[in-house]
Amino acid sequence: MRGPGKGEVVGELEPEQLAAVIERAQRLEPDAYDTLVDAYGQRLFGFLYRLTGSREDAEDLLQEVFLRVIRTLPDYRHEGKFEGWLFRIAANLGRDRIRRVRRTPTIISMSGGREDQDDSEAPADWDCSDEGKAGPEKPLMRREQVDHMRAALEQLPAAEREVIMLRHYSALSFAEIAELMETPLGTALARAHRGLAKLRRLMESAP
Repeated sequence: MRGPGKGEVVGELEPEQLAAVIERAQRLEPDAYDTLVDAYGQRLFGFLYRLTGSREDAEDLLQEVFLRVIRTLPDYRHEGKFEGWLFRIAANLGRDRIRRVRRTPTIISMSGGREDQDDSEAPADWDCSDEGKAGPEKPLMRREQVDHMRAALEQLPAAEREVIMLRHYSALSFAEIAELMETPLGTALARAHRGLAKLRRLMESAP
């Protein structure tokens, strides 16, 4: 895969840069698609990995997302909502995959690490750090907290879990998330509020 064109900032495309890259991609310039993959591939993979609980499924779905982008981008009209459009494709493909395999997603490390790695991130407004703790017991306590948080996330309704994951991993606004999920803004906000409140209660009640 070739790198971005001259002057483009991988992963940090400014609005003007993004518009230019989209225009080039619509002219079927291969390096423009490479730039979009470099800019959004990691976040999309993280979202799909957490949505499906499977690295293999996430890798397959990521390819499907960009194949869908290649097919539909010529008809895409850029109005400053490219990320929402992109994550809507990813979310729809992810939901379809989950329905096909008929399994409950396995919630994994919020930071995208392996099961045996430490976890340094949590959902927005959720603090599971051990400030003030020291010594060899701190990694063990953090591991236990991560396990509790994963178990708590698995108990959330799918819609609440998806809002929290989208907010944490896609960097979209709640308005964009509401549009992506085809629900009113108030509903998206309520789901996030309920989901985070349930996470806190579940974490507090964990042994």
